Amino acid sequence: MPDAILTLSQLLIYPIKSLGGVAVAEADVTPRGLRHDRRWLLVDAKNQFLTQRQHPELALLAVAPAHNGWLLTHRQRPELLPLYIPFEATPERTLFVTIWDDLVWAWRGDAVADAWLSRALDREIRLVYMSDMVRRDVEPARNPEGQLVSFADAYPFLLIGEAALADLNQRLPTPVPMNRFRPSLVFSGGPAYDDDQWAEFRVGDVPFRAVKGCARCVLTTIDQQTATKTPQGEPLRTLAAYRSTGSKVLFGQNVTGPGRGHLRVGDAVTVLSRR
Repeated sequence: MPDAILTLSQLLIYPIKSLGGVAVAEADVTPRGLRHDRRWLLVDAKNQFLTQRQHPELALLAVAPAHNGWLLTHRQRPELLPLYIPFEATPERTLFVTIWDDLVWAWRGDAVADAWLSRALDREIRLVYMSDMVRRDVEPARNPEGQLVSFADAYPFLLIGEAALADLNQRLPTPVPMNRFRPSLVFSGGPAYDDDQWAEFRVGDVPFRAVKGCARCVLTTIDQQTATKTPQGEPLRTLAAYRSTGSKVLFGQNVTGPGRGHLRVGDAVTVLSRR
């Protein structure tokens, strides 16, 4: 029986880690993921990274495209005028920051951005940027190609099928949108969770490797419009009932790529091999 017709239905970039995503019609593939994806990071006064896991209010900071950069707004505080953030920082000021178990150096954003973010989040915040000169590797045990990653948690791409979300939503008391799971690549077609078995696949003419299922966390329970947690820990609670492997709840695939290429919404997705 021939494989189902699969199509890339969404491309999403998260310019600042743990803040709002931006849907794009096309994107370049770079050695660290989609161009501009999670190259900026918020850190605290001790240069420790911040995410919605501990600070759900980060969901209230929305990101929109602007000329040569991004506009940041606060969903609930209109008195804060939009903040412009360029695609890249400059190397005048550097510091070391901690993200998970990695210590990497980064370029500082400007003082205006730090002040705006500190006011928006009611704590001292620093905005930092990952230069192309920084090396942060995907976990070595699963990375024979020596792939790099930006300030994303661990892998340069996250793939989810629309059928998987539809299946989950049939089990939930209240459906949730795809933004709870922060994918970069979304595809349509095929049965739910078929990607659990993918090994090599291609989007258009760009090859990718599905490395392992993505372990989900409390961030999936945070409404991305209001920063409130959903009752009874959904959808994580329901996912745990049928998508648990050991102590982990899996949804979507961690993916590595070729380091170069160009993707467009509507590209064909072709499964080349299975695990």
